Amino acid sequence: LAQLMDSETDMVRQIRALDSDMQTLVYENYNKFISATDTIRKMKNDFRKMEDEMDRLANNMAVITDFSARISATLQDRHERITKLAGVHALLRKLQFLFELPSRLTKCVELGAYGQAVRYQGRAQAVLQQYQHLPSFRAIQDDCHVITARLAQQLRQRFREGGSGAPEQAECVELLLALGEPAGELCEEFLAHARGRLEHELRGLEAELGPSPPAPDILEFTDHGGSGFVGGLCQVAAAYQELFAAQGPEGAEKLAAFARELGGRYFELVERRLAQEQGASDNSLLVRALDRFHRRLRAPGALLAAAGLAEAATEIVERVARERLGHHLQGLRAAFLGCLTDVRQVLAAPRLAGKEGPGLAELLANVASSVLSHIKASLAAVHLFTAKEVSFSNKPYFRGEFCSQGVREGLIVGFIRSMCQTAQSFCDSPGEKGSAPPPALLLLLSRLCLDYETATVSYILTLTDEQFLVQDQSPVTPVSTLCAEARETARRLLTHYVKVQGLVISQMLRKSVETRDWLSTLEPRNVRAVMKRVVEDTTAIDVQVGLLYEEGVRKAQSSDSSKRTFSVYSSSRQQGRYAPSYTPSAPMDTNLLSNIQKLFSERIDVFSPVEFNKVSVLTGIIKISLKTLLECVRLRTFGRFGLQQVQVDCHFLQLYLWRFVADEELVHLLLDEVVASAALRCPDPVPMEPSVVEVICERG
Repeated sequence: LAQLMDSETDMVRQIRALDSDMQTLVYENYNKFISATDTIRKMKNDFRKMEDEMDRLANNMAVITDFSARISATLQDRHERITKLAGVHALLRKLQFLFELPSRLTKCVELGAYGQAVRYQGRAQAVLQQYQHLPSFRAIQDDCHVITARLAQQLRQRFREGGSGAPEQAECVELLLALGEPAGELCEEFLAHARGRLEHELRGLEAELGPSPPAPDILEFTDHGGSGFVGGLCQVAAAYQELFAAQGPEGAEKLAAFARELGGRYFELVERRLAQEQGASDNSLLVRALDRFHRRLRAPGALLAAAGLAEAATEIVERVARERLGHHLQGLRAAFLGCLTDVRQVLAAPRLAGKEGPGLAELLANVASSVLSHIKASLAAVHLFTAKEVSFSNKPYFRGEFCSQGVREGLIVGFIRSMCQTAQSFCDSPGEKGSAPPPALLLLLSRLCLDYETATVSYILTLTDEQFLVQDQSPVTPVSTLCAEARETARRLLTHYVKVQGLVISQMLRKSVETRDWLSTLEPRNVRAVMKRVVEDTTAIDVQVGLLYEEGVRKAQSSDSSKRTFSVYSSSRQQGRYAPSYTPSAPMDTNLLSNIQKLFSERIDVFSPVEFNKVSVLTGIIKISLKTLLECVRLRTFGRFGLQQVQVDCHFLQLYLWRFVADEELVHLLLDEVVASAALRCPDPVPMEPSVVEVICERG
């Protein structure tokens, strides 16, 4: 019961809510109901009035129909008579036109209204031709023939004078064709007159190329040619095709040959003017001129497809683009050679007291940045040929071959290889005395090529590929190949640098050995000055190489490296080495022992490959120098004091040179060979006490 009571209460509440909603809807739509009722009432009244008016309209239409039928019946006879009279009137007007035709033609000719006269003749021609068997019509026809002959003569005279422009001459030809003049003859005359006008334009362009007046800039020249010659050619082609369309393929071939001949002369003038721009450094004006030149020839190219003008213009643009690539390549080569000349001048300039010039590292940075800036400038200049707003940039050549084979291979790869070849030329040709490249330049170029191998080549080619989206499938040079070439160039330069520096020190050592009398030498009291100079030059080379190359890896040094010469030339070792020579009965045993020792000693490769580090470079130079000293010693004969002087000099070299090489044992072996060779060539080999040698070297 309680649930039923609750349900009843809920239903009562819902009923009240629904009643409330229904009342709300009624109140809200009450005005709309009232308006709809009024509208329906008005429509009923309006339709009643409309029905009355429709009834009256139907009655009026019936009356009108009745009146129209009576009028038609009344006028039927008159309508037929009027129709006949109208036909007669039209015939009389035509006859009147025919009889008045000679006078009208005469008047039009006198007034110069040639077009109107030709239209009159055209309207009457068919009728006169049809009724020429009648005497009256024949007389009219004869008079018209005389007048039209005079009209044709005047039109030909006006056409041949050629004083009017192309549209006026085209009008003359059109009128002559309408008068029945032979089309083939008119075609030849039309082209002849057009040739005269266009040749006048060509002579004007050729005069601009003459030596006396200053030639206009290339943009102005192409504007003159485009507006004058090309515009005139378009007018001639359009008029010819409109006038002589009935000539068929033969007429089209005449026009194509005409355009091909004059277009070829125009292209020759354009190429002559473009040839004057070969030395220009800025491409912007040239590209704008080529763009206008190419755009101007689109219209005649479309009208005269058989003449091939558009293709010829594209070939000219492509040829100019290739020439500009070659020009920029030469510019890059010249810029690189200019950088090398500047470096040589800086290296050759005397150092003022208290004022140091730029170091090798700074010179290298200057050369690298200058060359890179020139490469970027060249890329920016040739990139103008592929700009989107340029009309010829969408041609297949500029979208493919120009980017891949022209810019990437021809310009960038070509310059990098040319740079490597130029650098290698310093190794291949020693040059005249005084013109040989300074060693510092070889060192700088080797480091430049090594930097190109590690980073610059990849950067430049990536930059090129990004700027010129290559769509050509032609094979290109891989980055790895260029890097390998640059590394090989750097290796050759560094090897040549080692040879040159080794030769400089070797020359000093050779002269110091050859110009001295070793048999009559006094007892040594000092280290010879040339040995000090060798150490100084080697130290300077070490500093120079250290400016551009890293230290490198050395073998572990012994704790007594600076004293090794003393141990090498100690009395016990000397005694063991030279004791056989003290006994006159055993000279052959000495040579035998020396040769046996060489068999077991480690072979020294004097011209071994040079690594890209300072230690390897200095090792190569010192090997060449000491090997030269050894060979020079083998050609001399030494006295006792001469041997002792060699011993002192070698000990001094040992004190300082061991720290420059990768393996100090190398210096020990070579200097051992020098002293041993001198001892073998000494009749009285008495070595100096090691303590005395050490004192002399420390004092020196």
